[in-house]
Amino acid sequence: MDLGLQGKTILVTGGASGIGAESAAQFLAEGAQVAIADQNGDAAEKVAERLRSTGGVAIGVSADVTIPASVEKMIASTLKSFGKLDVVVNNAGFTRDMRIERMAEDSWDAVVDVVLKGAFLVSKAAVPHLREGGCGRIINISSRAHLGNPGQVNYSAAKAGLIGFTKALALEEGRYHTTVNAVAPGIINTAAVTSLPHFEKIRVAAEKNTPIPRIGTASDVASAILFLASTHASYITGEVLHVTGGRY
Repeated sequence: MDLGLQGKTILVTGGASGIGAESAAQFLAEGAQVAIADQNGDAAEKVAERLRSTGGVAIGVSADVTIPASVEKMIASTLKSFGKLDVVVNNAGFTRDMRIERMAEDSWDAVVDVVLKGAFLVSKAAVPHLREGGCGRIINISSRAHLGNPGQVNYSAAKAGLIGFTKALALEEGRYHTTVNAVAPGIINTAAVTSLPHFEKIRVAAEKNTPIPRIGTASDVASAILFLASTHASYITGEVLHVTGGRY
């Protein structure tokens, strides 16, 4: 199925690994050109270099999504390389888990700032350029954790806030034919998850409690992202697409 992504310019934050890197690869396979942004600029450029070696058009950009000047520079680099911006994937985020009585304030601030403030700053800088094309897309990467997870009050709050942000921005940008949607993954087999000391316990529990008895893959999530970025999703906005294997 043609997703209508040929020649589109995609910006993926947090693109140096996991869901972001896989999404970038799938976008390139559809003929898009991709700016891979990450706080680790060297890692972002390595992903871009690998994708270029397959014939794709990609750049790596160093960016801190919590700093307005860094975000503006990221957008400017994308426009300088590709001349336009069609799709933004707000994927930057991380966990810093702890029960609330032991959670430091900076652990709250760091997670909420990257996930929520980052999406705000990137979207704010991007929307004028998305409007120019008349069919822009913003896809925010939330999480099943928006329903609440013990030990993740910071992450759950940030991901729940991202859904509210998505729905509000969808109402604002619909008149410009820019759609704004969220993808909420469940437990996904990425390096960040498999490196956890209790990963095996997570895997066994997921297989036991998920209707589709396995943990998800980055490809599972990337496929949902590409659908929402595609021409087939032009009348879908303000929605949350759960990629959880049926686990709620």
